[in-house]
Amino acid sequence: MKKISFWTGGGGLFSATVSLLDSFSIANLCHQSRSGRNTAPIFKTEILTTDGRPVEAHGGIRIQPDKAIHDVKQTDCIVISPYLLDLYPMPDHLDMLKSWLRAHRRQGAIVATTCTGTFILAELGLLDGKTATTNWQFANQFRKRYPRVNLKPEYILVEDEGVISTGAATAIYNLGMHLIKRFGYQRLVRDCARALLVDPNRHSQAPYMIATPLKAHGDAQVLKAQQMMERQYPDIDSIDSIAKKVGISSRHFKRRFKKATGDLPVKYIQRVRIDAAKERLETTSDTVDDIAWKVGYKNVSSFCRLFKKVTDLSPSTYRDKFFINSPI
Repeated sequence: MKKISFWTGGGGLFSATVSLLDSFSIANLCHQSRSGRNTAPIFKTEILTTDGRPVEAHGGIRIQPDKAIHDVKQTDCIVISPYLLDLYPMPDHLDMLKSWLRAHRRQGAIVATTCTGTFILAELGLLDGKTATTNWQFANQFRKRYPRVNLKPEYILVEDEGVISTGAATAIYNLGMHLIKRFGYQRLVRDCARALLVDPNRHSQAPYMIATPLKAHGDAQVLKAQQMMERQYPDIDSIDSIAKKVGISSRHFKRRFKKATGDLPVKYIQRVRIDAAKERLETTSDTVDDIAWKVGYKNVSSFCRLFKKVTDLSPSTYRDKFFINSPI
């Protein structure tokens, strides 16, 4: 039997923990359905807080833990709950959590988290020099705070040396399938994926991502260039023309734009155009050719290649997945 220990702190998003608890419970039921009712379950779960006292999760949910972290002498996997960055500070007593996690890592335990829980692991130094992912909406903030982590926000799930991170919200189910496969078996993953309506082959957040440009950088001329790109993207024919309009030499514009925004100007305008194309694919019946022209690409083949590079989907596949054909 494999033990999965869930740690949660004040302000945590307890829905992530509940979703995984349900996933492992269903995995046990599916396993017993295949192997016999008297078969021992594969997973045992427990909920922990740092000191063993109840905590209040986001939404006023009161969590009564099974025990404190230091009451746990052995576990196979520790799952750290995410939290809402904009509403809550980092949880208290992270030094105690850090030493406890490192002790169990030395014993071979896996550490996993979902969504913004990656910030907690990075704050503890468990991701230094490692590759990780997080909720794509917080990618820029994460990179700024934790430059020693190789962040790949386009991925749904990343495991690096026994530390697992996942992307936004529903990626929790991908973590569940990943752990069920690791500690269980492939057929059990298929059973659970069907029961929970989870796509076990979903690997990318890229189709869901929209540009989140940095604008609070204090460079007025670069901000003017950004605003120009966002308003006039279909008609901009060269980066040099933008540099000229904002009064910066072409030679210095690219370096200054990169320093302020973290992006080269050509990448910035590509993302603006791709986001505009995504909105048209989601909300109109325009042909792919028409959309390419309307967002500023005269070569439709080049547009399609770039669209797939950015989103991991062709324009037509993207439309099939996200087209909104009725009011919401």
